[in-house]
Amino acid sequence: MAVLKVKFTKTKRDKLAQILWILNWVSVVSGIILFSLGLFLKIEIKKRNEVMAKGDINSVPNMLISVGVIACIINFLGGKICYDCSDANKFSRWKLVMLPYIVCTFCFTFCILVGALMCYTMRNELEESLYLGLRDAIKFYKDTDIPGRCFLKKTVDLLQIGFHCCGNNGFRDWFEIQWVSPRYLNMASKEVLDRLKSNVDGKFLVDGVPFSCCNPSSPRPCIQYQLTNNSAHYNYDFLTEELNIWMRGCREALLDYYSGIMRSIGIAALLIWLFELSVLIGVRYLQTAMKNVLLLGDLEGESDGWLLENSFVETAKYNINIIKNLGKANQISTVSSMNDPNIDVQNTDCGKTNVTTKSIPAAR
Repeated sequence: MAVLKVKFTKTKRDKLAQILWILNWVSVVSGIILFSLGLFLKIEIKKRNEVMAKGDINSVPNMLISVGVIACIINFLGGKICYDCSDANKFSRWKLVMLPYIVCTFCFTFCILVGALMCYTMRNELEESLYLGLRDAIKFYKDTDIPGRCFLKKTVDLLQIGFHCCGNNGFRDWFEIQWVSPRYLNMASKEVLDRLKSNVDGKFLVDGVPFSCCNPSSPRPCIQYQLTNNSAHYNYDFLTEELNIWMRGCREALLDYYSGIMRSIGIAALLIWLFELSVLIGVRYLQTAMKNVLLLGDLEGESDGWLLENSFVETAKYNINIIKNLGKANQISTVSSMNDPNIDVQNTDCGKTNVTTKSIPAAR
């Protein structure tokens, strides 16, 4: 029994073909939107590529860009097919193409769904990439004289200022590394030498942060050195007073920023998927209705259209059998080989040795 069978008159078939022609052109625009969203996300990721570790974070924008290009091509072809389907004579040229087109469109719409879901599952990979990238960027913050790293100080400072953050997980990350370049340390100072000797690795560690961690909204001048020393500042309590530096880590700030972008893109991709799925259902109805009207031979009469010619169970069994038969086609049947009379035939002469043979006469 057919699934969701609908009866179509000639007028309904023509109207369905015209509506689908318009919707396919709208779908071309949705493909452009998908392409633009993927390109936007790729550019946003590339902007802060210096503070991200290499990984699979570009898989989502690449997926959206590819699906957007394919959407434009498929829907452009779909518009031409639906336009010709308003005429039964023109439909005959697309008769053999319609079913493969519907299968390809179904796979394409599934890819849109996958891309939308990837926007919500990418958070863990993005968080790990940001953690590793920011850790290395902060580690090499002081290397302003080393080629390949000299830009990291500017990148980190602009990042902390723009996103109102400090450090990787928080401002204490700066306490664990030497972020002041050795060229700016006075090696004749006893305080500097004592700090270098007090550290096992010989690093100049201070309980301070770069200027870019300062919060300009704070009413008091920025305290960026000796943050944990109450006696070093007037009317200052490290444990109770709200610090005048950014408290949130840059990893959390960037993760929230990109998560917001991907949520918006995911919602847009889901809406486009639902739209593409509705267009696909309409094309399937049009294909089956036009096919049946050709079988009936009455181009002006009524015809049935459906999503599946048989029930879901029967359709699944039929497709499974096709897959099984394709697998068996590549195998050699040993049973048929044993029954083949041309294989393993033994030569028996039954002891007859007195068979006369004709000899070739000698040439004279």
